[in-house]
Amino acid sequence: MESRQAQRKNEHLSLARKYYDQAHASHPFDQVRLVHTALPEMAVTDVDLKVPLVGQLQLSAPFYLEAMTGGSQTALTINRQLARLAAKHRLAMATGSVSIALKDPTARASFTVIREENPDGIVIANLSSGASLADARTAVELLDADALELHLNAAQELVMPEGDRRFFWLDNLRELANALTVPVIVKEVGFGMNKTDVAKLAQAGVQAINVSGRGGTNFALIENRRNHEEDFSSLAQWGQTTPEALLEARAAKTGRPVIASGGISSPLDVIKAGALGASSCGVAGYFLNILQTAGPKALDQEIANWLAVLPRLLALQGVSRFADLPVMAASVFAPELYSYAQQRHLL
Repeated sequence: MESRQAQRKNEHLSLARKYYDQAHASHPFDQVRLVHTALPEMAVTDVDLKVPLVGQLQLSAPFYLEAMTGGSQTALTINRQLARLAAKHRLAMATGSVSIALKDPTARASFTVIREENPDGIVIANLSSGASLADARTAVELLDADALELHLNAAQELVMPEGDRRFFWLDNLRELANALTVPVIVKEVGFGMNKTDVAKLAQAGVQAINVSGRGGTNFALIENRRNHEEDFSSLAQWGQTTPEALLEARAAKTGRPVIASGGISSPLDVIKAGALGASSCGVAGYFLNILQTAGPKALDQEIANWLAVLPRLLALQGVSRFADLPVMAASVFAPELYSYAQQRHLL
């Protein structure tokens, strides 16, 4: 019999699949249009897909497997499959929240399997932004992690029936960022960030910021389905979309790497995110949905397709390095995103 926490992780997986279509009913990256370059003046072979992630860590491609799950037998199977694909395609992989493994030793295998299957790859551990320094060090040690991702999830916690109701994270983030020997990434869980958030995180010493906007897995929908006492359905569209959050981060001008996640579902989305200032992209819900509905072979083929298409899209823009997209790739915004950017003074 699995623990209550493990059962909750399984509920999250089941509900993420159930609400996938609803959460992706609109696609925020459709608000971004790249201007075609008729004279690229380069070859696809000129493209270098490598990008920095954080600190000295470098990715072989501008996307990685973002935090998905962990803590149950179902999660163990999923993480094993994902880690094998990460190793095959030389992609970094972030874990789901390791907190359950710190409380329940039986849950540890669902996380350690990631390092077992991908011994030489980049593995990113994940914990709450309220985690203690001792727990952070244990999580990093458990996975021999190359970085630690700390998540911000106030909206999720408030909808979650058993969630937290107090959110004082900044001092703790400062302590962890300064004390740990691995780089610290702070990410939202799908509600985006504003420019003040990004600036505060940079000032706290966080080495990279994942804006993780609305457009992918929607934890307001998921937790509202689990909440049988209150109704938070009004929060189904809460938060900044990923393009909006990227514009907020760009306006903050912190110099920190900015990671885009939340609704990234095609190689073109990766390019659009790069044009808006993302240094790399995390992909979770889209890949998880393929894995759950079509199996690991289908996800293997999809990842291979992304790796084949991305250099061609960069060449189509006349760009040899992903980091050059913000300067060299021109974009125009649909009215909704343009209005947001104007009202927020982001242009």
